[in-house]
Order: sequence, then C-alpha cells, then structure tokens
Amino acid sequence: MKMRCEERDGVGTCGDEARATEKMKMKKLDPPPTPPHYNPNPSPNLGSFSSGSSNPCIPPEMVHADMENFLCELLVDTNQPISERFRALFSLRNLKGPAPRDALIRATRDSSNLLAHEAAFALGQMQEIQAIPALASILNDLSLHPIVRHEAAEALGAIGSDINVPLLNNSLDLDPAQEVRETCELALQRIHHLKHAAISDQLSATDASPFKSVDPAAPATSSLSVDQLREVLLDEEKGMYGRYAALFALRNDGGNKAVAAIVDSLGSKSALLRHEVAYVLGQLQDKVASAALSNILRDVTEHPMVRHEAAEALGSIADDQSVALLEEFTADPEPLVSQSCEVALSMLEFERSGKSFEFLFTRNPVEHSNGSS
Repeated sequence: MKMRCEERDGVGTCGDEARATEKMKMKKLDPPPTPPHYNPNPSPNLGSFSSGSSNPCIPPEMVHADMENFLCELLVDTNQPISERFRALFSLRNLKGPAPRDALIRATRDSSNLLAHEAAFALGQMQEIQAIPALASILNDLSLHPIVRHEAAEALGAIGSDINVPLLNNSLDLDPAQEVRETCELALQRIHHLKHAAISDQLSATDASPFKSVDPAAPATSSLSVDQLREVLLDEEKGMYGRYAALFALRNDGGNKAVAAIVDSLGSKSALLRHEVAYVLGQLQDKVASAALSNILRDVTEHPMVRHEAAEALGSIADDQSVALLEEFTADPEPLVSQSCEVALSMLEFERSGKSFEFLFTRNPVEHSNGSS
C-alpha cells in the first residue's frame, strides 16, 4: 500500500527550514543534502523512524508560499533521489490548496510506481474531492501498475463520495488485477458504510483511527473478542471488508494475542490483505513480527506490493536485524522493493540524527491562497 507518515504538531526543524530557504533563494533545486551516515549501533528504544522529534521553527500559518513551491518542484523532479522526493511528498500532504494538490496529481503519473502510488494515497488521506477526476483516470488506465490503480481506488473510497460508485463498480467487474478488484470492493463498502452511518446518525467514534489514518474499513465492533476477530480475519470465505474490519479492530486492541492473530494472517490467500497486514504490523512496531516480515521481504515470489509493505514495516520496527535486511534489499531488482528500502533507511537516518524527515509537517492541513506568505 503506502508509506504513512504520521502527522505531528509544529513544523520541520530549523535546520531543515534553513536548507530549504537557501535553496529557494537560489531559484533552483540544488542536490539535496546527504543524510548523516547511518550508525549501525544506535542507542536503544529510539522508536519508529516515522515518529521523529522536532524543534518547531515557525508556526504553520507562517509557511511561506516559496516553501510550498519548493516542495512542489522537488516532488516532481525526477533528477532528485527518491528519498528526497518522499520528504517533499510527506510535507505536501499536510498542505491544502491547488498547488500541493496539482503536484501530487502530477506525481501519480511518475515513472516510480512507489512514488506514484504514495501520491494517490496522499490525495485520499487528504480527502481531496477535487482530485476525483484524476484518481478516476488513474483507476481506468490499465497501462499503469496495479499498485497505482489499487491506490487510486482506495483513495476514492477514502474520499467517500457517492459519485465514485459507478466507476468503482465498473472496475470491480472489469479490472484484470485481483488486488484492484478487491480494493474496489472495499471502497464501495466503505462508501456504503459512511452513507448508512450518516443516515442513521450512527457514525461511531471508534471509526476514527487512533493512528490518524483514513482506513479502508471501519474497525469491527468492540463487542467481539480477540478470538472472534481472529476467526473472521483468517476465514477465507468472509468478505474482504469484514476481514479488514477485524484486522483494524485487532490493531486497535494491540495486545499480544491480537498481534499474534495479525501475524498469522500473513498467510492469507489475498495479496491485498497480506499487504494491509504488513502495513498494520508496521503501525504497531512490535518486534514479535520481525521474523515473519523478514521472510516476506526475502521471498522473491511474493507480490511486490506485499514485499514493499513488509520493508516499510521493518523500517518502523527498526531493530538491528531489520535494518541489516533493508540494507541488503536496497539492491533488489524489483524497484518497489529497493526504493522502499532506500526510503525507509533514509527516514531512519533522519530520525536517529534528531532531525525531521519532512521539510515541514502540521497537525492540520494549512491552506494558502494565491500570493500568500
């Protein structure tokens, strides 16, 4: 699926802001600064590479339009390293307005399927209604990699508009990739859930993810036990939405039995479900999952979208064995995998050096009008 960079309070570190400001003054994109050399013996308990600390430099409303332009240009500059372009992407997803939206839309057609699918994901997480035509075009374009089409379908479900239903139904019937069809099924069920909940005024507080993500399915009811949720998740005869709902309920539980059930579901027949399971294990950052995720990354016969998600999850867990494996697979012949490892390691380097991976980040999107400063 996607690298989900959690949103935080404040903006990027003063060092990040100063580097970006200097680049903007030069009116061109200089080669990005080289991250500090990775320390193979870091101090323990540093946590996830995507939850880094920051020293707020300027308040969100003071982000200058030139910074926005810099980020938009960096995102679509194919001459820049993939990790630097992800830094821009993770910053732009916290800015609303036509320029960030248009840059993300352009990125959905990038030659890097990893970046393209992440840009589509970001548009869904931002719930950018004005991006619907672009996302619909992506879903209909069978020349694009299935992981990009899948992400466009998921983004349409995240936006949650009824206008997307005919398109999703059409792709559910006609798309040749099973992972895309299953994503359309999920998106349609999510839209139905939102509509029903709005009519009955029953949208539950438990629908909101504690991880601040717009999930493809609402978590199953809290009245179900961990054992019951495990049974649903592992049942190959159940519908995909119900299994996802069980998965997110187990994630929100987060206990040992819940994590064990999630790990067991890595053996599912559905590549779509396996990739979401790997993503959830990355959110949980539980080292118990390291061995299973490592086996997935090593398995060259596994679907690339699952291996990519396993790589990201290992970066979140970030123990010595996981990091060593990520370094090894930066040379993987599958770009989705090698680039995922490269970005994960770069994020970890920034985290462990006490710097933010993003150039800026905010709790809530900041919208700039034309000419704002």
